[in-house]
Amino acid sequence: MAGKSPLEADVPPPWQQQSRRPRVVLLGQSDPDEVRRVTDDLRPLIEQHCDIVLEDYDGQQEISPESGDLVLVFGGDGAMLRAARQIGTAGLPVIGINLGNLGFLADLPPDEVADALPAVVAGQFRVVPHLMFRCDVSHKGEVISSQLGLNETAILGGSPFSLLELDLYVDGELATSYSCDGLIVSTPVGSTAHSLSAGGPILRKDLQAFVILPVSAHTLTVRPLVDSVHRVYEIVVGHPNDATWVVVDGETIHRLDTDDRVCVRRADAEFKMIEIAGHTYYATLREKLGWGGHLRRLGSRRD
Repeated sequence: MAGKSPLEADVPPPWQQQSRRPRVVLLGQSDPDEVRRVTDDLRPLIEQHCDIVLEDYDGQQEISPESGDLVLVFGGDGAMLRAARQIGTAGLPVIGINLGNLGFLADLPPDEVADALPAVVAGQFRVVPHLMFRCDVSHKGEVISSQLGLNETAILGGSPFSLLELDLYVDGELATSYSCDGLIVSTPVGSTAHSLSAGGPILRKDLQAFVILPVSAHTLTVRPLVDSVHRVYEIVVGHPNDATWVVVDGETIHRLDTDDRVCVRRADAEFKMIEIAGHTYYATLREKLGWGGHLRRLGSRRD
């Protein structure tokens, strides 16, 4: 459409439809003092354009679809992961204001909020939904632990640090068995986190797929597997080590015993992130992960 911003939503945001100011929820983590300092500095700017209706920096408040129109998360990627769990099925779109180091999810620096927030209020943004998953740990058919996640489920062996024997079932069918140090089931968002460090592929964040990646597999034939988000993935560890844990988004949720089953499936919730001009997916890969398509020339010498 002529004259339309390349990031202008096809449907006007609710505050424009209702001719009112947007209602904003403020969440945060990381260094409490730093979060408070930055939020205090930005509060006049935020209140100039929006109504702040809820603030929670401890992760204790329940977020519902009626809580607001959008969420500003202050902190690093850890704060974004916690916000994803806290927002859950509420589905409020999120802007991450980076107070951490990498800032792959929370990629908006505080000094760019003055330009970005008015653009969002004017509807010049795109909402990109991201896959979330549910990880259930069951013992003899009974679910004993359940966690919502955004990045990945990891099964990691501990002391005595011997190889784990894992069976992977897809939709109830035995797919393969691994001898490895652990196994990662990652979303596209998580493909640039632990999975990437372990040698996995990068998936575009809005793809509907999981990556299944063994960690340090003891064979030359094992490769990462990319499969549909519509399948159910179950992992059984035949003989867990004394400290074999299920880890979801960096948090240990359950120590595995014999006969425990770990099930990963698509969650009903989606994590909706607001994409602003200049903060696109490939720009983030280039700037945050140092991704380049050529080798740097080291002088003029020819080898």
